[in-house]
Amino acid sequence: PCVVLLFAVSLQPLCKTQGIIVTPVFVLKGRDLLLKFDADLPDGVSFVDWKINKTVTLVRFEPSGNPNVLHNSTGGFDFPEKNFSVTLKNLQEADSGVYAAVAATFTGDKLVAEYKVTVQGPVTPVELIVDRVDSNSSESCDLHVTCRTHNSHINSTFRCVDRVCSQEGGEPSEVTTSGASLQVYLLNSNIICNHSNQVHWTQDFNTTEHLCSSNDPPFHSGWMIAIILIVVVIVVLFVLLQRRRISDSRQIVKNTVQTVQVPQEVTSASPQNENSIYDKVDYPDGPEGHYDTVENLHGSSND
Repeated sequence: PCVVLLFAVSLQPLCKTQGIIVTPVFVLKGRDLLLKFDADLPDGVSFVDWKINKTVTLVRFEPSGNPNVLHNSTGGFDFPEKNFSVTLKNLQEADSGVYAAVAATFTGDKLVAEYKVTVQGPVTPVELIVDRVDSNSSESCDLHVTCRTHNSHINSTFRCVDRVCSQEGGEPSEVTTSGASLQVYLLNSNIICNHSNQVHWTQDFNTTEHLCSSNDPPFHSGWMIAIILIVVVIVVLFVLLQRRRISDSRQIVKNTVQTVQVPQEVTSASPQNENSIYDKVDYPDGPEGHYDTVENLHGSSND
């Protein structure tokens, strides 16, 4: 017989008379579970039965280790080891229960192994919703969030001052109707929304820095837009002014060129003298002709 010892924090069931501790096992739906037979086989054993909830015999092993299935489970059985161990295949929630190995001897039944098996399905996804952000300055803000699943939700509030955040109020956790745990908490500047059971979990999160910075007073962004517009206007005016100056300079140069007059009178030698000079350069009449021309020129200058 098993006795349940009550403690302030937990329940610890023990089979004191035979020294067998019930081993709790949690399994994800659809997975297999090996129920190991680690005890020594008692003397004078006739057979070993694996039972569920102490009433239904599932498998009976002969002393040689040969198994006989008496009552099938949802997914069936497998026998990977020849030592009275059994694998439960494709477990479903209906397969949850207490599985015990009982050795039948001449002196009576002896409990040799016991497992409390709980089969759980995967938890549903969660969503972290930011309901409201209250901010009186850029240094502090209050975040009001909701952690929600398809059939449950919890609300919580976080306060951030100078980028240091803490959970101020609300519901930090709740047990859902399916037995899973729904939690919202702060971890490394992240608000975590967690939905979990013993075999599966899902999460959603958001950063406090992002949430608080996105709620900065509107004039901050307005000033940025105004500064950008002013810079753009200054650049455009500067470019237009430079183009105007270049255009004015080109017009001034053009007017100056048109104003300048080329001299109409050019001093030149008389046609007769010009012919005399160029004719005598080639010495057509010999050196004497050259000297005569020079003398004529001097004579003309004297006149």
